[in-house]
Amino acid sequence: MEHEHQVTIRPSRDTDVEAMLAIYRRHIRRGVEDGVDDGDTPQPDDLRERRKNLRSRRFPHIVATRDGEVVGYAYVVLFRKRPAYRYTVKHSIYVHHQHVGCGVGRLLMQGLIDACAAAGFRQMIGYIDGDNTASLTLHDKFGFTRVGLLPGVAYRYGRWADSVMVQRSLGPGSTVPPPPLPLSTR
Repeated sequence: MEHEHQVTIRPSRDTDVEAMLAIYRRHIRRGVEDGVDDGDTPQPDDLRERRKNLRSRRFPHIVATRDGEVVGYAYVVLFRKRPAYRYTVKHSIYVHHQHVGCGVGRLLMQGLIDACAAAGFRQMIGYIDGDNTASLTLHDKFGFTRVGLLPGVAYRYGRWADSVMVQRSLGPGSTVPPPPLPLSTR
């Protein structure tokens, strides 16, 4: 029996940027996001800056590693920029194509949920390609509810594709108000 190597989830580092970009570029060229102009993909310095900005604003940006190799990554951004939405994040998860189906997405999802709850966020939103059964199933297992269908919003492989909007509460969710803002931010 082959020894299964443990996957570790940790905050991303600048040294992870090239591996994250390689994973993302493959998703664009061959994944459900096919048809995106490769010129639109971030460059290493862009991703380093984006990563730094997200982490400085308490937004989790994590990687999954196996034997020191980055095999997936995940992050969140604000769902909307207006202050009323400051407790809601939109997430993205990308897994290296050779590690799909090995539990990496599950570990990244759990790590992201835990980090977002610890940071005080109350809702997670996701947009999933309607044909991505594996991702939809993963979200179902983590208690996400399908709250919307956006028909025909993506064009790829010569046809229009749907996006499914999912949502999950974190911590106390919307059952209690958030803590008051510090006086310095009012």
